[in-house]
Amino acid sequence: MRQVLVVGEALMDLIPVSGGEISEMVGGGPCNSAKALARLGFSTNFIGGISSDSYGEAIERELLDSGVSLDLVHRSDLPTALAIATINEAGLASYEFKLDSTVSFNFHSSWLPKEDARVIHIGSVATLLEPGASELYKWLSNKSATVVFDPNVRPSIQGDRDIYRNSVERWIDLAKIVKLSEDDFSWLYENSESEVIANWLSRGTEIVVVTRAEKGVSAFTRDWRIDCPAAKVELVDSVGAGDTIGAVIVEGLLKHGLGGLKVDVLKQVLERAAKAAGITCSRAGANPPWKEELDLAL
Repeated sequence: MRQVLVVGEALMDLIPVSGGEISEMVGGGPCNSAKALARLGFSTNFIGGISSDSYGEAIERELLDSGVSLDLVHRSDLPTALAIATINEAGLASYEFKLDSTVSFNFHSSWLPKEDARVIHIGSVATLLEPGASELYKWLSNKSATVVFDPNVRPSIQGDRDIYRNSVERWIDLAKIVKLSEDDFSWLYENSESEVIANWLSRGTEIVVVTRAEKGVSAFTRDWRIDCPAAKVELVDSVGAGDTIGAVIVEGLLKHGLGGLKVDVLKQVLERAAKAAGITCSRAGANPPWKEELDLAL
């Protein structure tokens, strides 16, 4: 059985830099999380499409350089999806996407692997866009792995809240851990955060993690809540910060098991996740820390 599968899109972030130049950086939430998790020293397989185009070559090179296994990826001549970023004065990123007819969302039962794993991390736009999202849902429904789900909400791709909310809600029933941002919550739901979380926990989810940018990160179970402050850093941009947090949550799950993520242990996991996200925010693009780097920072 594989240790961990990270499932979703790999794409290219086109990010403006000083002087009007555009920096081309490997991105996509699941791709970022796979890279972050492999850098933490875990055997990580990426499940997604990689193109034969120049962007696909860059994605493959960066994932391999981070230690991610690509033996289960789908290879195709379809183009790589693009995320065109705008960075505001606070350093926060927003995106315009070019996704249609790309390899990044070409999920299908004909190539999705039969392998299971201890943990499957899945999410982002791949769990939204059809028909690939339904193909992934059927595939995941037959796995025994502990599932970590990160919706990574992108209203610029689907602006209809009802459609987006319904898409997210069906994945909740497969997930033991759900990680999303405060902004995801406020855009998706009119109900209070606590009401939505209570509903998810009543349906079988064990832990809900909410990232709150400079306000830190929170975790909820049926019995308690933990709040952890953000790491203090000189912000360059927030690209990949949430994906890094997701990777450290998977790290905690692999180390301790779901049953081992009690209050004190989960608090340590959140502190480590906040520090890792801070390192990612201190440099341009989705460039998460390596294990030695993170251990030293802590």
